[in-house]
Amino acid sequence: MEQFKEKLHFASDYMEGAHPKVLDALVRTNALSTPGYGGDAFCRSAERLILDECGCPDGEVHFLVGGTQTNAVVIDALLQSYQGVLAAETGHVFVHEAGAIELGGHKVLTVPQNAGKLSAESIRQAVRAYREDANREHMVMPGMVYLSQPTEYGTLYSRAELAEISRVCHEAGVYLYADGARLAYALAAPENDVTLRDLAALTDVFYIGGTKCGALFGEAVVFPKKGLIPHFFSIVKQHGALLAKGRLLGVQFGALFEDGLYGRIGAPAIRSARRIREKLAERGYEMPIQSPTNQIFAVLEDSALERLGENVEYGFMEKADETHTMIRFAAAWSTTDAQTQALLRLLDK
Repeated sequence: MEQFKEKLHFASDYMEGAHPKVLDALVRTNALSTPGYGGDAFCRSAERLILDECGCPDGEVHFLVGGTQTNAVVIDALLQSYQGVLAAETGHVFVHEAGAIELGGHKVLTVPQNAGKLSAESIRQAVRAYREDANREHMVMPGMVYLSQPTEYGTLYSRAELAEISRVCHEAGVYLYADGARLAYALAAPENDVTLRDLAALTDVFYIGGTKCGALFGEAVVFPKKGLIPHFFSIVKQHGALLAKGRLLGVQFGALFEDGLYGRIGAPAIRSARRIREKLAERGYEMPIQSPTNQIFAVLEDSALERLGENVEYGFMEKADETHTMIRFAAAWSTTDAQTQALLRLLDK
């Protein structure tokens, strides 16, 4: 451990700064003077690159700063005052957004999940339950479905699953919104068969995560069909979510998309996560959730965690029982082979 002067960082996937290419682009453009609020050439160029990659050249892209902010703005903009959003009971908007959606006046309506995923049937049943309830006028109406790719548990929706969910949402007349905070890790996973073009074809709106995927900060909201939310720019500003120096977002996403970097940037994390899973399995650790992306979940004895915590930062998930805890290791785009190997040595002990 001599080569590491501090703990190994596997608690989350956004602890580092930016990918060198992104940082270089920010430095190179630092002295330029451009129009504000995203009305600059860098944002327009990044928008074109993203829409081309998504196969929806007539869509629109809006750049926001963070994930919770993005979820709160998009959900509030899509829903009527009497509507709520259907989400998995493990969904980020329900569990880890400190009531941001509710603060906007919309209830999160939870739906049963399996390994973090919603099913088309569970959505169908939730909508049917509302419509068949004689007291529905006194209840919150489901107006949209929220899911994330990958899920909060690092699991993936297949193209077939997403297509069936999209069909159910379309038939029910509710919007489908996909949170892509960790989308780069889904795209890099060999098990994944959902592309950016699939997301554009099957959802009403989704966002491409930058904060956890190589940017200093920022998320790109993609509307495959332009004009879905009239005056979205003004709605963003109403929520205090409009960045005056908007070109900082355009520059970063331009760097991530101009040569396909975004599609590759998650690969080191996927390789690292696979090696960590293999080591945990080899040592007989229980892994309740089988995630194919960059998040690894394992149950350890609390006494072992105490020792591990002296050298490694990891994420707490939940208590498994009185003496065991489920934790999460999260590899990132920046995770090195040396860091991974150091963690493997510790797990061997």
